[in-house]
Amino acid sequence: MNKKLTAFLTAAAMALPLAAFAWTPSSDVNVIVAYKAGSGTDTGARLLAQQAEKYVGKTLIINNLPGADGKIGWTELVNSKPNGQTIGFINLPTFTTLATQPNATFTTAKVIPIANHLIETGVVVVRADSPYKTLKDLVKAAKAKKNLRASTNGVKASNHTAAQLLATSAGFKYKAIPYGGTADQLLALRQGEVHFTCAKVADIAKLVKGDKPELRVLGVFSKTRIAEFPDVPTLGELGYYPNWYGSARALVAPAGTPKDVIAFYVDAFKKTMNDPECVAAHKKAGLSMNFMDDKELGALIKQQEVFCRDEIAKLYK
Repeated sequence: MNKKLTAFLTAAAMALPLAAFAWTPSSDVNVIVAYKAGSGTDTGARLLAQQAEKYVGKTLIINNLPGADGKIGWTELVNSKPNGQTIGFINLPTFTTLATQPNATFTTAKVIPIANHLIETGVVVVRADSPYKTLKDLVKAAKAKKNLRASTNGVKASNHTAAQLLATSAGFKYKAIPYGGTADQLLALRQGEVHFTCAKVADIAKLVKGDKPELRVLGVFSKTRIAEFPDVPTLGELGYYPNWYGSARALVAPAGTPKDVIAFYVDAFKKTMNDPECVAAHKKAGLSMNFMDDKELGALIKQQEVFCRDEIAKLYK
């Protein structure tokens, strides 16, 4: 194939999303992220937004609206005009946990699924110089001292729930201290303000590597050991919580957004996440993409809503 034909086909492929859909964005797209800049959600969102621009045809501008464990950003998202110019990221199960609480400022019915972006497994971590070398050590100390502290990414947020799953299944009490998001939560651990924390693989990837790692992974919330940490046991191996637990990070639009707008974005993000350049960029960043279209994501949101209402609620009684 000659260079001119290759260039033509490449240009045609990139222009296809704009030509194939009646609706396209009229200006730059506002992408709401309910956590601060530098957080795990923000990092992934910015990477995907950058990669998606050639398929969306406009610049995707990340708008960080942190606070209240995600409520501020998500309330703004559901109240945005449903015209396709504003979309946003939600975190599961945090979004569904908050949506099922009494007097919630939003519900799952207030958003329309677009596509899932990431699936991330939960982990238990301590500082690299912690006296707790294994998860058994940590649990033993927690039972004996009854005053260990754990940082979380907010009250009843995803990492708080992970700590609850560990503590409940291992039979110990601890003090949960909420921070504004995962970045602050991990900073608290690094600074020695708490004894342990629970986060996701991507959140701690850079902190557990190198010549002088800052953190140590003690356990993973998975049914089988994971590729990122093959030497780290699952919680189930040690007799604690036996199932997978983690987070999904997904794109949604405000309820009322027209079907042709949703179809445009589903197509654009599917093409983005199948783009070799995007795949390579995520791999380099240690992020595990898991594309789901709007229907698959909708089913996941419903499943997570049931999980939050029937299972997570028990952890906070």
